[in-house]
Amino acid sequence: MRVAAISDIHGNLPALEAVLDEIRGIGVDRIVVGGDVFPGAMARETMACLLSLEVPVQFIHGNGDREVLERIQGRETNAVPEPFREALRWNACHAAEYEHVLASWPLTLRVDVAGLGGVLFCHATPRDDNEIFTRVTPDDRLAPIFDSLDVQLVVCGHTHMQFDRTIGRTRIVNAGSVGMPFGEPGADWLLLGPDVQLRHTAYDLAAAATRIRATAYPQAMEFVERYVLHPPTEAEMLSAFTNVPSRVCSAVNRP
Repeated sequence: MRVAAISDIHGNLPALEAVLDEIRGIGVDRIVVGGDVFPGAMARETMACLLSLEVPVQFIHGNGDREVLERIQGRETNAVPEPFREALRWNACHAAEYEHVLASWPLTLRVDVAGLGGVLFCHATPRDDNEIFTRVTPDDRLAPIFDSLDVQLVVCGHTHMQFDRTIGRTRIVNAGSVGMPFGEPGADWLLLGPDVQLRHTAYDLAAAATRIRATAYPQAMEFVERYVLHPPTEAEMLSAFTNVPSRVCSAVNRP
């Protein structure tokens, strides 16, 4: 079985469409969405697209999805600074029809993949959808999280940067971000089975920017400039995350 792992779409429908075109050409048996379909400029349309696919699709929730669900259900926490709450409220207003879908998504998902065995999917870490670690986080900080897992491979997202590293006996691969990659513009994802392929899909950034700017999303212009056309470099984000506590609501999920 071959599995496409896509994560952190953040309502960037043009990026998702490009990735799905590539996935169709390759042929997969399943797609796993690793969280953070929300928030974003075209997140409602992105959900509709994912739910209409003929190939089986499974979801886990990310911290962005969880925050939007909280607002759909009439709750608002202080976990997200005020300047970024407007985008969450806007998404909640436009995604109320998906309340029960979002509420059904688990924190983690295990899938058996040919050649890889049991693969555990999570958004950030298996214990927390908002925990930050990167390819340079020291092993001794991560060992208590991953050593006790009965899987050979963990696939995560959240920090929008791909990596492939091993902690003790556990291989950990970050799928990167479809909609907001840090590094080269485009869309990042994974192809699983019989091994792991880190994939990068190019798409028409100018056309995507036009579509996103045409939405009523309150942060559409900023999203286009900072995350579609001119994303921050991996070096910049590694430096930023190094100085941030491991459990915070990071700028990653404030499009």
